[in-house]
This record gives sequence, structure tokens and C-alpha cells, in this order.
Amino acid sequence: MRSMTCSPDTHTSFTSKTAQWQDGWLQSAQHLPSPNCGLRPAGMPIDLVVVHSISLPPGEYGTGCVQQLFTNQLNWEAHPYFQGIRGLEVSAHFFIERSGTVWQFVSCDARAWHAGKSQWQGRENCNDYSIGIELEGLEGLGFEASQYQALIALCQEVAAHYRIAHIAGHEHIAPGRKYDPGAGFDWVQLQRGLAALPVQFAGQGKA
Repeated sequence: MRSMTCSPDTHTSFTSKTAQWQDGWLQSAQHLPSPNCGLRPAGMPIDLVVVHSISLPPGEYGTGCVQQLFTNQLNWEAHPYFQGIRGLEVSAHFFIERSGTVWQFVSCDARAWHAGKSQWQGRENCNDYSIGIELEGLEGLGFEASQYQALIALCQEVAAHYRIAHIAGHEHIAPGRKYDPGAGFDWVQLQRGLAALPVQFAGQGKA
């Protein structure tokens, strides 16, 4: 199942050696198309991965509420916290559950709504040129080994299909406004897992 909401320019990607992709959709992921997406600027290179964290309600896992939020199906009356985000229309390309299961909501050839007001190395509007990956977790706390394994494998697949040059956290592209994935995220572990890739990391620590 693929979203018909966005019709991205497929020239922004190139053929993966692993043939794991179709129209920006990773075939090994669980597909749940979101309407919250749009076209990238014509000819825009996709060269940044942004790592986020999210849980709904905060600190509760496996509720399905993240999937509902990204597809505009969340029941705003189901929890008091939801009143503060009522009407929010957001998405990410990918979401990795605590179990390591990977969901995809938006074609990577399209623009997901995950970064908000942001900039990276002097370029604003990171949504235009980035791929957003959400980890199920609470900002500042730790993540599961299965999530790191899935994230490393996902980044490898993404980098094999797009010319990824940088990996950063939401906290790095929107400092002072966003703080995820936070202090509990192990950037060194991610760097070591992706040591073979020619990418630069914004996360502190050296592999």
C-alpha cells in the first residue's frame, strides 16, 4: 500500500544495489501512508538523516498512538496530554518501535513534516532535504538494543539509496526548541555501527 497524497520527483534518488526500494518506499518496512507530506523542491538533494524520539502518551510505549498521530487518526479525547497537541498534523518517514519494528509513513522521495523550523550547516527548512526517523522513546531516556540494530540497518539502507552525507538529531537542527532524541541516545553506538559509511555525525562522541 502506497500513498497517493504526494507525487515526488523520483529523480532525487538513484537505484539501490539491494533493490529494496520502490518509489521511495523501503520494502522491508511496514507501510502506513500519511497524508502529512508534500513535494520536495525540484532537484533538491536528499543528504541528511534526522533522528527523533517520540512516545504517546509520553513515556508510554506500544500504544499505537504514534501511528494514529502520523495518519491524523488520533482520538484527542483519549488522554489529557493530547489536548495540548490537538489538531497537530505531522509525520516522519520512519518510526522504529521498542521491538525494532520499522514503520514507514511517507515516501523518502517526498517531504515529510518532521523537522519544523530548522537549519543545518546554514541551510534552512531541513524537511526539504532530510529523511526523518523517529525512535519510540522518551526524550532524555535510553533506547532498546533492538532499536539501535534497526536504526543502523535502516541508515545503511537509506545511505545505499540516497546520497546521505550527514546524520543529526532533532536537537541539532532546532537547538533550543527541540531536545530529542536527548542525552539517553548513544551516538557512539550509532557511529560505530555505521563506521563504513562516509557520513558526518552531529552527535557528540567519537567512535
